Amino acid sequence: MEFFDSHCHLDDTRFDEDRETLIHEIKKAGITKFVSAGYSLEASKKGLELSKKYEYIYTTCGISPNDIPQTEELLWKEIDEIRYLVESNLISKKIVAIGEIGLDYYWEKDLQRRKWQRQAFVKQIEIANEFDLPIVIHTREAVMDTLEILKENTVDKKGIFHCCPLNRELVKEALKLGFYISFAGPITFKNSKNANEIIEMVPNDKILIETDSPYLAPEPVRGTRNNPRNVKFVAQKIADVKGISLEKVAKITYENAKKIFNI
Repeated sequence: MEFFDSHCHLDDTRFDEDRETLIHEIKKAGITKFVSAGYSLEASKKGLELSKKYEYIYTTCGISPNDIPQTEELLWKEIDEIRYLVESNLISKKIVAIGEIGLDYYWEKDLQRRKWQRQAFVKQIEIANEFDLPIVIHTREAVMDTLEILKENTVDKKGIFHCCPLNRELVKEALKLGFYISFAGPITFKNSKNANEIIEMVPNDKILIETDSPYLAPEPVRGTRNNPRNVKFVAQKIADVKGISLEKVAKITYENAKKIFNI
C-alpha cells in the first residue's frame, strides 16, 4: 500500500535536527511520494533543493498570504523571483504547482495588506497559467473573496484547496470550478463537527490527503510534531466515512495526486 502526502513542509526548521533520517523513515512507512510545499521565496528555494535531492519528493513555489513582504515593492520583487525560479527549473519537472497562494483574513486585519494578498493571488495565477501548472490554494476566513477571484481569473490547470476549510459553500463551489479538495488532520479532530458531511460531499476523483507537516497532527497523535507518516490517519478517517477500505483510499488519492501534479 502506497500513500501520497500532497502537502507538507519538510523545509521547516522543526525538522532541522533529523530531516534526513525522517525522510528515509517516511519512505519506509509507505509514503512513497510527497510534496514539500513552498510558501515564501526562501521556502520555495529550500523545497526545490529537497526535491532535487530525492527522486520521490516534489515541490511547489509561491508566496502565501501569510508571507506577504512588508512593502509592495518587495512583494513584486519576490513574485518576479518566484517566476524566475519556476522558469529556470522547468526541465527538472520537480516544481509541480504554484503555491501555496491565496487569502488569509484570519491573521491579516490591515485592509491595504489584504489588497496586496488579492493582487499577489491573481499575479501568481497568471504565472501558473504561463507555465501550465495547477495552483495550491490557502484560504482562511476569506471564502467569498477567494471564490470571486477564481471565478474572475480562469486557472487553466485548476488546482487544489489545501487543508480545505470544512465549509459547505466553499467545497460546493470549488468542485463546480473543477478543483481538488485536500483533507488534513482537522478532519480527525473530535471537535470537527461537519467533517463527515464535507468528506461525503467530495467525489472520489477529486479527493486528496495531506499532513501540512509539521502542523495539524491528526488524532491520535494530535499535539505532536506532524510528519508525512501520519497521512495514514487522514486516509483512515476518509475510509471510515465513505465505507471503503484504507487501501482503496490510498490508491484513489495517490492516483489523484499524480494526475493533478502531472507526475
